[in-house]
Amino acid sequence: MDEINHTDQGSTKNMQKKSRTSLCRSWNPAQKKQPIDSAKQLVEILQQEELPKEWRIPRDLLVDKIIGQIYKGVSTCSDVSNYYKHMAFVSQIEPKSIEEALKDDKWVAAMHEHLHQFTRNDIWFLFPKSDQMNIIGCKWVFINKLDESGVITRNKARLVAKGYNQEEGIDYGETFAPIARLEAIRLLLFFACMNGFKLFQMDVKSAFLNGTINEEVYVEQPPDFEDHQHPNHVYKLKKALYGLKQAPRQWYERLNNFLLSNGYERGMIDKTLFIKKSNSEIILVQIYVDDIIFCATKDSLCEEFVAEGENL
Repeated sequence: MDEINHTDQGSTKNMQKKSRTSLCRSWNPAQKKQPIDSAKQLVEILQQEELPKEWRIPRDLLVDKIIGQIYKGVSTCSDVSNYYKHMAFVSQIEPKSIEEALKDDKWVAAMHEHLHQFTRNDIWFLFPKSDQMNIIGCKWVFINKLDESGVITRNKARLVAKGYNQEEGIDYGETFAPIARLEAIRLLLFFACMNGFKLFQMDVKSAFLNGTINEEVYVEQPPDFEDHQHPNHVYKLKKALYGLKQAPRQWYERLNNFLLSNGYERGMIDKTLFIKKSNSEIILVQIYVDDIIFCATKDSLCEEFVAEGENL
């Protein structure tokens, strides 16, 4: 038994020595000065020795000769299958007109989804048309949302008012709305990194539809989505619509009043920065139109902020 163990140990040492010798012979430092410039040469080298996994791609390989991204990974059959399954639920075209969109069921569903938000948020109501009204037209805008790989993930349709037909003093008053400077956002990111805060980002869906307007604004019925019982009526707006001149201001005022009523304090210089202190804890909220960046000393404060935002 001792002889067998001795023999096994000796053979193991010889194999390890041989493996190190073969690797050293295969990756001679003198060869580093000769970059591999062809796929055929790379295959020949890989076939000569069984190299470790992390050595499969030579360090001196010219990046320009590599097709695709090395660190992206391999696309398996399941990945490709999931990709095509997702493509079945979105349209791959981006229509330029309402007539073209109505021919695609995917875009029709996207338009119905957008109009459903109008009903849910109580945006407007039908009103008899008169000659004294300044009626603003509206149009559909279509855009495909892409992910980081450039794959279409969503067909988004939006009804936009033709704000250029508005008359100052009749359809709108003040239009100014503060917007965060990029320097202020960088300072917030720096402050969060310096103190080890976890940053969160929130995107408010259809943010401008939440702003209440004070003026009397009338818009036409959406093209090809007219009410069949009242085709000659117009919509009187209760809340702002994308494209209106006062829409950004009304959304900011709605969000500003909501945060102030929940114990937040607005910055003295940066009017888009809101701070809330609770004992030794603090939460910072930065507003950039419909995007919100926030961080806090405790994750529970961030969770509380998200819960409060659902009641906005």
